[in-house]
Amino acid sequence: MSLLIKNGEIVTASERYVADILCEGEIITRIDKNIPAPKGAEVIDAKGKFVFPGFIDPHVHIYLAFMGTFAKDTYETASRAALIGGTTTLIEMCAPSRYEDTLKGFEFWMGRAVGKSACDFTFHMSVTKFDDKTEKQLREIVRRGISSFKVYLAYKGAFGLDDTELYQTLKLAKELGVIVTVHCENETLIAERSKALLAAGKTDPGQHHESRPPRVEAEGVNHLMSFAELTGAETYIVHLSCQEALERAIAARQRGVRVNVETLIQYLTLDKTYAERPKFEGAKYVMSPPLRDKSNQSVLWNGLRDGLIQTVATDHCPFDFKTQKIMGKGDFTKIPNGIPSLEDRINVLYTYGLKTGKIDLHTFVNCASTQAAKTFDLFPRKGTIQPGADADLVVYDPDYRGKISAKTHHVNVDYSVFEGWKIEGRPAVVTVRGEVAVRDGKFTGRIGRGKFLQRKPGHF
Repeated sequence: MSLLIKNGEIVTASERYVADILCEGEIITRIDKNIPAPKGAEVIDAKGKFVFPGFIDPHVHIYLAFMGTFAKDTYETASRAALIGGTTTLIEMCAPSRYEDTLKGFEFWMGRAVGKSACDFTFHMSVTKFDDKTEKQLREIVRRGISSFKVYLAYKGAFGLDDTELYQTLKLAKELGVIVTVHCENETLIAERSKALLAAGKTDPGQHHESRPPRVEAEGVNHLMSFAELTGAETYIVHLSCQEALERAIAARQRGVRVNVETLIQYLTLDKTYAERPKFEGAKYVMSPPLRDKSNQSVLWNGLRDGLIQTVATDHCPFDFKTQKIMGKGDFTKIPNGIPSLEDRINVLYTYGLKTGKIDLHTFVNCASTQAAKTFDLFPRKGTIQPGADADLVVYDPDYRGKISAKTHHVNVDYSVFEGWKIEGRPAVVTVRGEVAVRDGKFTGRIGRGKFLQRKPGHF
């Protein structure tokens, strides 16, 4: 059945106009004024509303074994929550440890998603070791449709690479045209600072920040930039949180290093005082890199506005407060790292970014959809509204008013980092390849309809 969205104000990364959108056979087939409804078509009147391309979250964790426990979401819960929040495509970190087989890890992650996701999805393939066998497996994984790797400069002994492995991974990526996403922190500095803090009896959640201050992240970025410059590989810094790290990335870009930057919705809106809340409440906000001093927020917003930062993601990583975060009571190094924010990214970005004048509508679409599609070899299938693109569309109601709460959210975790926050606007209708999946905040789609998105490398 065809779908016709009428009278909406279409907004892309570069255009804004009122028109109708006809969707047939999962793609957009026509955009024009006053399109007559084909026989049997579903018609949605979007008058007074924006129509955005489906949003893309380029950094999520759905299945993750980490710090002795497991992330709480499944593809059933996460994809439903993503769609209600306007996100129609997920890029998950496929993250087997260095003690697991890389190819089997990829196949395991695929098995967790295929037939279980309501939205489309793909993966960044984590490289947690590098040897001859792993290299062959990575080549095979790229042949199967993955065009991005993930590297950790932290978590040595679990996910992290040594420098020889880092060099080899970047060299292979350059050969294959794969972009490498990178967690940038210095593992040695974190380990030594953590030991000193614990020895001094400083064990509360707020000390997590002191174990990895901005300089630790900046050193990780600087380290990566040296390797990227000497191998010619294109990189993408995930979850950049602070001015010091951004300055290192910009300096490298100015001397010709191909580097993209991602920040997170929580770095734009939360600060380290949340992780310092008493009675262990701060554990809810522990993640790596940690929430920073509030002064960094204007730097990040300005970076988005000026194109220095390309994307806004979530690093969604849901751990229950009552049964999982509590593992770190008395020792901040044992608090499972991660914040649940998948469902709220778009509404918080719209309310606290666009509505406050920090970014405009085109930047909003660009950093939450279009740049992710371009960076990760999905454009123009995803990330824009044009004939031939997948009919992933968000009809957004700017007049909606509501509040965020764990009592009403759809992610499978027992708290919200944005509890009680007001939102001004939300998705009224969300479509996945031409089929309505959300109406007025309620999921109406089909679990299992989401497709694995095969991608061809484009970063030679």
